[in-house]
Amino acid sequence: MKKSKEYWVSRLNLNSHPEGGYYKETYRSSLFSNTLDGFKGTRNLSTGIYFLLDSNNFSAFHRIKSDEMWHFYEGDPLVVHMIDFKGKYLRQELGLDIKEGQLPQFVVPAGYWFASEVLEGGEYSFVGCTVSPGFDFTDFELANRRKLIETYPSHSEILNKLCRDISES
Repeated sequence: MKKSKEYWVSRLNLNSHPEGGYYKETYRSSLFSNTLDGFKGTRNLSTGIYFLLDSNNFSAFHRIKSDEMWHFYEGDPLVVHMIDFKGKYLRQELGLDIKEGQLPQFVVPAGYWFASEVLEGGEYSFVGCTVSPGFDFTDFELANRRKLIETYPSHSEILNKLCRDISES
């Protein structure tokens, strides 16, 4: 039987995520590297979080310098929207209905712009994310809606829907 959003938030002591939803870091590798190409400073080799998103919210377009592996746990399917290096829009549903193209595990490649939302009609998605090299906010870039639409005008509908307003710096 499917648990409620409140059950997971309470039982796992999830906190509000800056991108929307709730999260809790569950793993930060004790192994480090300071010689990774494209990274300044030292990085943990891997990190992991629980992430819960409800239908009233979304994770806005952003990108990181690492691969991010998503793991579906429970709830309704999650849609991950991506824009690759050539500007192509990609979409992947996380869930357990393999016949419908959903996957229980999926990797967003390093450097892709991506956002996520609960599949229309759903209540919440409870997933996990593993990042390697490990997540560090210095490697995180939140999309500027105006600039991303100027770069990818053919994707303006999804960008308007899944970007948050930020300063025009």
